[in-house]
Amino acid sequence: MHPLLKRSCLVPALLGLLSTSTLAQTYLPTPKDARMKVQPQVPVKAYAFDLAQVKLLDSPFKVAEQADAKYLLKIEPDRLLADFREHSGLQAKGKRYGGWESSGLAGHTLGHYLSACALAYASTGNAEFKQRVDYIVAQLDECQKARKTGYVGAIPNEDKLWTEVASGNIRSRGFDLNGAWSPWYTVHKIMAGLLDAYLYTGNKTALTVNQGIADWTGNTIKGLDDAKMQEMMVCEYGGMAETLANTYALSGDKKYLDLSYRFYDKKVLDPLAARTDILPGKHSNTQIPKAIASARRYELTGDQKDAAIAQFFWQTVTDNHSYATGGNSNYEYLGEPRKLNDKLSENTTETCNTYNMLKLTQHLFAQQPSAKLMDYYEKGLYNHILASQNHATGMTTYFVPLRMGGRKTYSDEFNTFTCCVGSGMENHVKYAENIYFQGADGSLYVNLFIPSELAWKEKGLTLRQESQLPAKDQVTFTLTATKPRAFKLRLRQPKWTKNPQVRVNGKLEQVTPDAEGYLVLDRKWKDKDRVEITLPADFYTEALPDNPDRRAMFYGPTLLAGVLGNTEPEPVTGVPVLVTANNNPNQWVKVTDAAQLRFQTAGLGTPHDVPLMPFNQTGDEYYTVYWDVFTPEKWATQQRVYEAARKQQQELEARTVDVLRVGEMQPERDHTFTISEKAETGEEHGRKWRMVNEGGSMAFTLKVSPDAPNTLLLTYWGMDNRGRIFDVLVDGQPIATEDLNKYKESRFYDVSYPIPPALTKGKQQVKVTFQAKPKNSAGPVYGIRNVRQ
Repeated sequence: MHPLLKRSCLVPALLGLLSTSTLAQTYLPTPKDARMKVQPQVPVKAYAFDLAQVKLLDSPFKVAEQADAKYLLKIEPDRLLADFREHSGLQAKGKRYGGWESSGLAGHTLGHYLSACALAYASTGNAEFKQRVDYIVAQLDECQKARKTGYVGAIPNEDKLWTEVASGNIRSRGFDLNGAWSPWYTVHKIMAGLLDAYLYTGNKTALTVNQGIADWTGNTIKGLDDAKMQEMMVCEYGGMAETLANTYALSGDKKYLDLSYRFYDKKVLDPLAARTDILPGKHSNTQIPKAIASARRYELTGDQKDAAIAQFFWQTVTDNHSYATGGNSNYEYLGEPRKLNDKLSENTTETCNTYNMLKLTQHLFAQQPSAKLMDYYEKGLYNHILASQNHATGMTTYFVPLRMGGRKTYSDEFNTFTCCVGSGMENHVKYAENIYFQGADGSLYVNLFIPSELAWKEKGLTLRQESQLPAKDQVTFTLTATKPRAFKLRLRQPKWTKNPQVRVNGKLEQVTPDAEGYLVLDRKWKDKDRVEITLPADFYTEALPDNPDRRAMFYGPTLLAGVLGNTEPEPVTGVPVLVTANNNPNQWVKVTDAAQLRFQTAGLGTPHDVPLMPFNQTGDEYYTVYWDVFTPEKWATQQRVYEAARKQQQELEARTVDVLRVGEMQPERDHTFTISEKAETGEEHGRKWRMVNEGGSMAFTLKVSPDAPNTLLLTYWGMDNRGRIFDVLVDGQPIATEDLNKYKESRFYDVSYPIPPALTKGKQQVKVTFQAKPKNSAGPVYGIRNVRQ
């Protein structure tokens, strides 16, 4: 335990076991699984436990599981099924939900929900989740039989879409396929949900319906040559390749493996197989499922090319593209390797990305266990997945913002249903995954120090893990065994600890990490044996790879957030910095509540000290997880930079003729703000914005100086990656054409547009119009002002 935390901490109440008869673990190899007609063709070094064998005890993970389970039971299956039934010629039994369920990605949530309910049944034993799974599967079976093609879906205009695709008429601009929004992505989610229903609840009809969709997939693409397939895969297709590989494993029919290889994106995967990083500029979550498919196919076939893809992809993303949370991407895209300093925004780290990266990690662990893999898994689980949920409501985030001075935006219950709401439904009812693995040699891996109880039926024993890491540095394991059993107990030595100590029944053991990074105890275990491992935690920092002075602070496995209150910080100087000549983070903080992991910066926060708490426990407050750290000498220089910025702002205010505060009711009325029906408004990066979608326009009046040159000053945010070309007109006359995609950094850009004097001479005000170009939008614009030159 860190010296600052040597005080008493409350011991959580421990929950009893719930029993289920489930047998599954997200397609990871399990020993002697008779349901898998195709067993792994490569040596499996570590096998997953059945999810139902591991029960969470009291901890923040248990709180998150309970919040998620409560939300899942609020969802009405008939509302998610509405379009499935109507598109099959049947009458809907409920009104469709809002958000993405009323748009182009309709249907994807049902697949996630089916998975989540199956996982919740396995995790909690609550029979109501199995009832919901059985009901949904029966409804999908009815829809499939009504269609008579094998297909079930809810995508708008899907019959026309799939007819065109089957004929070889392929059109895509990246996220659409023949006018539909990533339709294969939705097909994958439904298939994955059905497979989870089979694996976690034993519903055999689910496997039949899934196989029908797989057959329909084969019929739909059978006429497409390889060139057409590659053309089609410009559009995101989710985990189709993985799901088809799993259908092959469950059926033994090689045609599904062949189908899996048809969903092979050569432009991305061939370079990865050759260990070439072609990820910069790529949409992150489009790529990760491709690597998962390769990892799974390697298990089933021994294909070394697939192995190389999965391994190199994981190494590249974790080394070059990941933040302190374990998450990756900004605006959903990957940037240049190890260039993250200018990419801290409201739209960092899409949650689906980490959901999928953890899936990839567990496959790689099964193939070759290592503490390094589970160090990453722990980081992503503790600091992104757990941090993505509001633990009071169960609502989740799309992005986990890392803007300094940002805050999270949570979904609502029934009107969001983004992709990350779907994966979020699953995330928080499967924390019991991967805490333990069983080695091929009969050993037991302890990967995560999460309070839990493992029922290891094959060995006739139970292992109970009690922990309050990192508030207390001791983890205790207690065995209950029907008779003595000999096996190796492998305890991960986390990279964040030094000099761990291990005691067996009170006796200190001399153990050092093995080649995999685990502390190994090899003995015959008996009833009531007790193992205690002490994992001292310290404060430490992790710098951005391209800025050693911008650092995140951790305590043990837990990323800490500086809590900035409920008021938006000032954009220039509102986030405190740390000024110190001492480079030891253990001297930077003091404890305010050890049991709850509450700290405060200790006299080095400038202009004031800041309370610290686990990032995964933040809610609606503003926060920062990255800090600018200055020596006193560098701070003196930085203060001059801040002062110059203040002076510049004062000079700008002095030259300002008029300002329109966008997104605010009275200022927009005062400026006669008018918009087309395709308008949107929102708030990101601490400021409100306005935009109009394809072909739309917005206009407003603005005061001008009649006798001096005027300049229109507009504020945009860079790194948009979308069609943003529009004209700027003054009193009907074009003065500029703007393309926001040329602004590549994640920051605000103030762009000046001189207004020709002839348009303002003798006038008190002008009308400014933004007119979107065809197939483009205008904005978003965050700031509008007119200044004298």
